[in-house]
Amino acid sequence: MRKVVFVTGAGRGLGTDIARRALAAGHRVVATARDPQKVLDALGGEREDLLALSLDITSADAATAAVQAATDKFGRIDVLINNAAMFQAGYFEEISDAQMRAQIETNLFGPMNVTRAVLPVMRKQRAGHVVTISSLAGVIGQEFCVAYAASKFGVEGWMESLRFDLEPFGIRTTIVEPGFFRTELLVDASTSWAQDSIEDYAQRTAETKKMWQSMNGQQAGDPAKLADALIEVIALDEPPLRFVAGDDAVPAIEARGKEITDQATASRALGTGLSHDNAA
Repeated sequence: MRKVVFVTGAGRGLGTDIARRALAAGHRVVATARDPQKVLDALGGEREDLLALSLDITSADAATAAVQAATDKFGRIDVLINNAAMFQAGYFEEISDAQMRAQIETNLFGPMNVTRAVLPVMRKQRAGHVVTISSLAGVIGQEFCVAYAASKFGVEGWMESLRFDLEPFGIRTTIVEPGFFRTELLVDASTSWAQDSIEDYAQRTAETKKMWQSMNGQQAGDPAKLADALIEVIALDEPPLRFVAGDDAVPAIEARGKEITDQATASRALGTGLSHDNAA
């Protein structure tokens, strides 16, 4: 079925690949970015089934305006793909309060702004699909990723709970948990490094920053293939609550699931029997 697919962060990286694959699959696409000209340049210019829009996802008013423009042109929105994000790298004590808040503002409140703007359209339709790109770092914490992981763990809890709000209206939700893909997340335009400098962290910061920078363009995952997989996911009548993506992510998240189960089992002796004695 031909759908109207609304994609954020479509000016480059994975967002561009998603928009391109959606167009190739016959869908109509609303592709947003801070600079819509970058969308048009990446996707080959204007066409009838493409609407390129300016959108700063941290602005609720901008999200509302973009959704209005999308419905004015296409009449509906069937799929929202919350893709836009940034990466705040660094050790917690070296990340300023402003940097931490900016990370959460972009990666958590940003998708919330766009979703809040789209949901009245989907509720009226009694149909829709909200897809939010999380990360392997939304399931497994990693060194130098404390801010990014905090934002993506937030995405996980929000999206997992949101499904209960939306299922009565025929709206589905999917959390996407990619591993390491060449998505341009590590380019300068998408990555912010810790501003503060603390001597105890200095050597580790220098070494770890160099390691992360060396990974850019070397990640094993192909974002074009991930985009193809996502187009298949949005075509499903019963899309999954979670879609784990990447040869690295699948075994890592399987192992994390076992680890959590093992930890719960190990907690049984001290963690149970804590109810009031007169509890029913």
